Amino acid sequence: MLERFVELPAPHERYLTRRFVQLLVGLAGFGASVAFMVRARLGLAPWDVLHQGVARQTGIRLGWVVIGVSLLVLTLWIPLHQRLGLGTISNAVIVGLSINACLVVLPTVDGIWLRILFLVIGVVLNGAATGLYIGAGLGPGPRDGLMTGIAGRGHSIRATRTALEISVLLLGWLLGGTVGLGTAFYALAIGPLAHFFIPKLTFVPSV
Repeated sequence: MLERFVELPAPHERYLTRRFVQLLVGLAGFGASVAFMVRARLGLAPWDVLHQGVARQTGIRLGWVVIGVSLLVLTLWIPLHQRLGLGTISNAVIVGLSINACLVVLPTVDGIWLRILFLVIGVVLNGAATGLYIGAGLGPGPRDGLMTGIAGRGHSIRATRTALEISVLLLGWLLGGTVGLGTAFYALAIGPLAHFFIPKLTFVPSV
């Protein structure tokens, strides 16, 4: 019954533990990268602009908003007939928990150079963490799955991703999320960073 909704690895598949550890490290690192960008106060990635805007309007901690939005996005998978993976379920929860934990630890920095440093750390860490969790091959994140599900209905991935990110960016900005230099830097840097990290961090079992 579960297999109808969740894509489970084959029972005999080797290296599952190693891949799952890589997934968890990647998701925790992704949450940490968001926290660094929040503390930089120079602008966030489009989805995080939305998350921050909702958090500011509701008073709910940012990580809980990320989890809530992830679960809401997963409901949109149902008409798209997307199947959950272990990575999908983990992504929906662990990134938000990591954001909350890291925001407790990371200080609010002053001075433009420290803020720029936090921004650069956040964006580079985001790229590396993306490579880790995608490279584990245990299922896409909720937002990635929404994109590929819509694209699978006959739309290009580029057009679908652009439309989604512009939409959430505008909505987040209207709600009070931070848009700025960091948003533009993220948009320019994340593609090359993902192109660099994903092939290097994709899990390939030894023969």
